[in-house]
Amino acid sequence: QVQVVESGGGLVQAGGSLRLSCVASGSSFDFNAMGWYLQAPGKQRELVATITSGGSTNYADSVKGRFTISRDNDKDTVYLQMNSLKPEDTGVYYCLTEGRRWSWQQWTVYWGQGTQVTVSS
Repeated sequence: QVQVVESGGGLVQAGGSLRLSCVASGSSFDFNAMGWYLQAPGKQRELVATITSGGSTNYADSVKGRFTISRDNDKDTVYLQMNSLKPEDTGVYYCLTEGRRWSWQQWTVYWGQGTQVTVSS
């Protein structure tokens, strides 16, 4: 089975920075694209950033120039460096990864439990 575990959330003042980490684990699993989604209070979960196993990245317009996604393939870990944080960045950040055990399988999306980020004004 696959486990996806996030860490690094917390409370920060506007203009501050946080770094989120997410580790994917599963015996004999390979992991493909990884990414982060934000569920703000009262809103649906939305894309923040994704990164492929080859390092190609995609960002929501609202975070471009402020957030940076990166990954360590040897550790099956993805990071989200968040700078110049704004109150509207507040919410639960969920990590996702695509994983599969066998090369003939399709990729399955796995989600973490989420980590709370609160940005005070």
